[in-house]
Amino acid sequence: MSRLQIYDPRERALVRAADGALAVAAAVARPFRRRARPAAPARILLLRLERIGDLVMVLPAIRDVRALAPAAAIDLVVGGWNAALAGAIPSVSSVETLDARWLGRNGRGTGVGRLLAAARRWRTRRYDLAINFEPDIRSNLMLAASGAGWTAGWTSGGGGSLLDCALEYDGRAHTSSNARRLVSSAFQRAAPDSPLDLLTLPDDVRRAACVRLGPGLQAPLVGVHASGGRPVKQWEPEKFAEVAQRLAVERGATIVLTGSTADRALVGGIKKTIPARQVIDVSGEADLLLLAALLERLDLLITGDTGPMHLAAAVSTPIVAVFGPSDPRRYAPPGARIVRIDLPCSPCNRIRLPPARCKGHTPDCLAGITADAVFDAAVSVLDRASLRDAPGHATA
Repeated sequence: MSRLQIYDPRERALVRAADGALAVAAAVARPFRRRARPAAPARILLLRLERIGDLVMVLPAIRDVRALAPAAAIDLVVGGWNAALAGAIPSVSSVETLDARWLGRNGRGTGVGRLLAAARRWRTRRYDLAINFEPDIRSNLMLAASGAGWTAGWTSGGGGSLLDCALEYDGRAHTSSNARRLVSSAFQRAAPDSPLDLLTLPDDVRRAACVRLGPGLQAPLVGVHASGGRPVKQWEPEKFAEVAQRLAVERGATIVLTGSTADRALVGGIKKTIPARQVIDVSGEADLLLLAALLERLDLLITGDTGPMHLAAAVSTPIVAVFGPSDPRRYAPPGARIVRIDLPCSPCNRIRLPPARCKGHTPDCLAGITADAVFDAAVSVLDRASLRDAPGHATA
């Protein structure tokens, strides 16, 4: 049995017990199952039920699937929060939403029983291949219930015995790299280069972003996404405010403040520190597609390890990201400027179950990051972009 990459001891013990039972059942059923890897799958199922950043990080792998099966119908199943974003993925034929309770906020969502019932209904579609990008025993059960002719996924969250192609997740590699490796293993060949974009934003959404930002903006245009999404990933808002205020005053930047409706109080505290003529507050206004279009127009986004960070990467916006407990090797977008400090306990990657010593206050791995360090990183990125765009500048 493979090593489970689950840091909650109780959850790990439960999954190990379930994994053992499933392995026995799979061994008994194996002689009666006729399985064959499809040479040219005509219909493919992809699962990515998690949050915004998790979907964005597998976009290169989804593009690989399209490159390896150019004529196939590719159905993608995502959480409802990602429906609009998934609809902008050009590699995908159709999108279905399922909100898993263990991934929903405030306990909302569908339990395992109903999710399995939905997966059993997929049998009528006769999938040739199904790939689960989630390292989770529950979504591996859904893959098995789908009746797909060939299945691929991860063993690290349990349920590997249910799969035809079961890989160990490399915790030292980036999520995107792992996902692309899974696709290559499922097809037994690497994907050719593809001209497809990761996302295709509708023209009307891009126009709406232009209207929302307005004319005559003072350059550079710098986005600040101060909300960490979870307390353990929250860099102090006061430091975000200091960085934004200095960029506005010292660099003449226009600051675009992003966030959800729930972030408005946090954003408001930052907004009042910036000259009114140099700040645009879009918090609570933008759905994912509009947010992507707004991020696309920025010269820089300053953020923590968040969904908007990954969204900015997908639209090729330069990023300065503040990292604390999250491991940049696994989650930082390629090319992003990462600001962090080295501590013996960091990165721990204990995001959903933080250590007790990190609860109720800013964790040491974030508290030790100064506003000066983030400001200097932002200036460096902006200056490098200005040099690159200068007339007569030649890149090596």
